[in-house]
This record gives sequence, C-alpha cells and structure tokens, in this order.
Amino acid sequence: MSFESVLAPQVGESIKEVRILSWKKGSGDLVRSGEVLLEIETDKASVEVAAPFSGKLEITKAAEETVLVGSVIGKIDTSVKVEAGAASASSSTPSASAKAAPSPALSNGSASPSGTIRKDKDSFLAEVSTTAPSVSNSPSTPRSPAATHVPEKLIPGETRKALSRLRLKIAENLVRAQNEFAILTTFNEVDLTQVGELRAKHKDDFKKKNGVGLGYMSFFTRACCLALKDQPLLNASIDGTDMILRDFVNMGVAVGTDRGLVVPVLRNADKLSFAQIEQSIAAFADKAKNNKLSIDDMSSGTFTISNGGVYGSLLSTPILNPPQSGILGMHNIVKRPIVVNDKIEIRPMMYLALSYDHRIVDGKEAVSFLVNIKKRLENPTELNLDF
Repeated sequence: MSFESVLAPQVGESIKEVRILSWKKGSGDLVRSGEVLLEIETDKASVEVAAPFSGKLEITKAAEETVLVGSVIGKIDTSVKVEAGAASASSSTPSASAKAAPSPALSNGSASPSGTIRKDKDSFLAEVSTTAPSVSNSPSTPRSPAATHVPEKLIPGETRKALSRLRLKIAENLVRAQNEFAILTTFNEVDLTQVGELRAKHKDDFKKKNGVGLGYMSFFTRACCLALKDQPLLNASIDGTDMILRDFVNMGVAVGTDRGLVVPVLRNADKLSFAQIEQSIAAFADKAKNNKLSIDDMSSGTFTISNGGVYGSLLSTPILNPPQSGILGMHNIVKRPIVVNDKIEIRPMMYLALSYDHRIVDGKEAVSFLVNIKKRLENPTELNLDF
C-alpha cells in the first residue's frame, strides 16, 4: 500500500480553518484525480475539493468537523489502480464510514479546490472581513464566547443545528460593526417618476442593444458613484489611527437568489457605463443562481447598496459592512400622494436610508450624500446618461 494525504486546502490568505460540509465519496470508494471528493465551508463561501490522486479513499475527518488549513482530512491508497470508469461506478453517496472517527496523521500530500466556489445559503452580507480566528488551544490564545458556552438543555420539540461557518462569521462582523463603529442612519425619500419614464422609453432599445434590461440598480449605482465623488469619506475607511481614502468606487450590489441575498462587487463602478453595470449585475445574478460566485467576486467592496425593496421592505436601517463607512438601503417603490408645485399628485416614491460610520463621516456629509442622490435621481439628466 502507498498512501498520500488529502489536506484541507488553502482558499484564502487570511483563512486559517475550514469546516467539512459533506463528503461526496465514502471510505473505500475508488476515486480519480480531479474528481470532487468533498465540500468545505470557509467564512465566505463553500468550496468543492477535488481528489489530488487516484486510488482508494479513506476518510479521517468526518462531516461537520472544523479543521485547520493544511491538516490531514483523508488519505488515498495510490497502489490501488483505478480503471477508466471505475471511480464513477463506485458510490457517489457518502457511506456510513464517511462519519468515522479520525485516524492518526499521515504522510504529506496536497489537495486543491476545484474551480467552483459556492455561496452559503444563509448569506446576506457577503462582503465581510475574511480574518479568521486561530483554533490554537495554547494558553496565550483567547477563547471566544462560543468556545466557553454551555449548551442549553433541549426540551421536547426542540432540535439543535450547528450554525454554518459563514453564518458565525457574519454574526461576528455584525456584532463588531455594532460594537466598534459609531453607526448612525439618516433618511430621505426620492420621487422616481422621471427614472421610471426613462426606463419605459429606452428599455426595449437598451435590451436589444445590450442583451440585458435597464433596471433601477444602474441608476442608483451611477447616482451613488457620483455622490461619493462629492462626499469621499463615505467611500473611505478607518485603519487603526489612519484613514484610507480612495479615488475609485468598488460597489457592492445585492443580488437575490433562491438561497438568499449575496453581494458581489462591481469593481471600478464609477468607470462603468449603464450597460456595463447592468451586464455585470446580470452576470453576477447568473453566477449566484448556479452557485459559481467566487470569494474574489465578493471582496474589496468600498461601499454597499442593499435593496430590501425587492422583498417589499418599506423602511430599514442597514448595518455597515466592516470596514466600509457607508451603506445605502433602497426600499419598496410605493405610489403616494405628495405635494408638487403646491398641488397634490400621486408619485412613485422610495424611502432611502444611509447608515454611516460617525467616527469618520459627519451628519452634514451624510445628509448631503442622500440629497445628492435624490437630486440626481429626480433629475436623471445629471446622471451622465450614456444609453
């Protein structure tokens, strides 16, 4: 017998540990090099791991276990020859041995993730910090509250289910934002009459020319990019005792999927045309639908737009995505009576909410930002229309 190790792969520079979601093969199965062995979960996404060798698989770390990157999670007996088609003929469903107890550490080997990177179904705020805690048990390593938590005793009708690594990381960052950031929210409303008329007028030609529809998101993205040029601190972030300013905008834009909301990032959104914005959003939506969003797709955002309106939200106070200093909340478009030139008219109105880090952004700048967006959307010729 000649064994080679399957290791928990490195999937990001700051990621120190991963959780095994499921094994696609069971102990004793024959596998081919490049065939998907298991799925692991990181702080931001789930990743399919391919077999680094061909041979007979033995699992040493069970599903649901959290392991250090680079640690041994299985081994493959490469002395067992795998004929063409033999691996696919073996069971593709994890056997009972897939949950076997770990065996001792083995010889060195390697495993690499396949190209498919999946977004966890529980995710809403995908743009979160990727700094993962060490799992070292040394006395010098502080233990998290979760590590010292005493589980509650269940009563009839209750079941216990472990939170995903991603959900735990999201929770950690939301609490971090609430505890470390001076979050304040300011509100305004916008009349979308002219935007609606422009969309109705140009939507057919736009789709014929560009292959995608002309949505509200491109108008809001353009408005935010222009407003951020006037109020750059909302596109900045605090790093220790320093402030990081940017001359570009990487816009996080929410995309709905049947697994939840994900927030891919439009890099250099301030340089994109309306068509490029809509095409990028459509491409991200397609990748999200097919579980193809990568960690890179959801990283490096400098400002975020959260659109709860697609689900009917009338008003909300969005929470910042650390280390960003601003997030715009869009909401449901509702026809309401408003006063226009001293007359009451029915207009399509939307409430806007801007949450911001008051440590770096003052109220004047935040209010000015929302007024800037309102002004441009109510007079869309100021959006530098290019369609």
